[in-house]
Parts: sequence; C-alpha cells; structure tokens
Amino acid sequence: MYKKGDTMLFIGITGGVGAGKSAVLNYLSENYNCRIMLADEIAHDLMEPGTDCYRQLRELFRAEDIFLEDGQIDRLKLAEVLFGDAKKREALNGIVHPAVRKYVQEQAERERSRNTLDFLVLEAALLIEEHYDAICDELWYIYTSEENRRSRLKESRGYSDEKIDRIFQSQLTEDEFRKHCAAQIDNNAAADDTFRQIDAILKEKGMTAQPCRQDMEE
Repeated sequence: MYKKGDTMLFIGITGGVGAGKSAVLNYLSENYNCRIMLADEIAHDLMEPGTDCYRQLRELFRAEDIFLEDGQIDRLKLAEVLFGDAKKREALNGIVHPAVRKYVQEQAERERSRNTLDFLVLEAALLIEEHYDAICDELWYIYTSEENRRSRLKESRGYSDEKIDRIFQSQLTEDEFRKHCAAQIDNNAAADDTFRQIDAILKEKGMTAQPCRQDMEE
C-alpha cells in the first residue's frame, strides 16, 4: 500500500469520450498533492514551431497547404488531410506519439527524483493502446454508460448520432478498459458520488487532500 513519503505513484486515467474525465481531473487538481498531464496538450505543444516534431511534420506535409504564414500548423486543414489519408495519419502518429511518450517518461523520472508529489496523473484517450501501462504504476478507468455519454456529447459538443457512433466504434469496449485498469470509477450518478469513489481509492493509499500543479512545465 502507498504511504505518504513513499516514492511518487504514477496513475494513468482513461475512458471513452464523454465519460467525464475532465471533472475527475479537476477534482484531483483541486484537492490532492498531484500533478496532471494531458496527452493531447502535450502533443499540441510538441508540434509547435521549433520542435523536432514540427521539423519532421514540415517534411511529411511539404506537399500539403497546412501551414499558416507564421509557420503555425492550421489544425483544421491538417484534420482534413488526415481524415482522407490513412498513411499520412499513421505517419503523423509515428512522429508525435513516441515524442509524447518520451516527454511523459522524462517528466515521471523528474517528479520521482524530486519526490514532492503524492502522485502524478496522465490522462490519455489511447492510454491502453499506446501501452502506457508499462510506464504508469496503475491505470484508472472512468466508466459512464453509452447512453449518458451520448447525451453529454450532444448537449456539450453538439455531436450528431452518426458522429458519436463513429467515435464509439473507434474506441475500446468497456470490457477492454476494465481488463487493463486496476481501478474503475463509475461516473453515471452525481459528481459527489464520483468524488467519494476517488477519495476512497486514495484514502487506501494514505493520501490526503492538497492543491496540485496542472499540465506541462517549462
């Protein structure tokens, strides 16, 4: 069992789109001595001009008009290219995903050497598919029924049923999530119920509530 003062715990959090992972991360960030890392934000920053990823993407997409006058990537145009070109999509993933993983590993080692946090958190949609279980100490699955996820996505993002169906079909099944995750948090009821589950899991590890740091560090 984790005890305060032990080497920092590294938790990976995942779940289907619309499961309410952001609410869980916000609760952790406001109440515990942790640091939150978001894989999507890390990837975005690693694709900025001046990075090694960016230089590789300039070469990969040299024939496409996806770069703005200031050198920034036009994300909408990039999405259009990737939607219609599976090979380019795979090539981009082959550049960005390893870079994100390298950054995450470096940050985990850095935080472990400091040993000032109770735990480090990584949120990633492809946490299991990208085998972050080899890096994280344990994985958490945020579970919400497809019915509730569909309702949330329609209300919060304005997604159509057709778009939601495509997203659901591209993600892991509930059984696969549960198979790989040590903890399952049911996020179908009120937020307070979800937070009580989180508190119970962390209480078993001897962790008490404190504020934490968010996102990437310079």
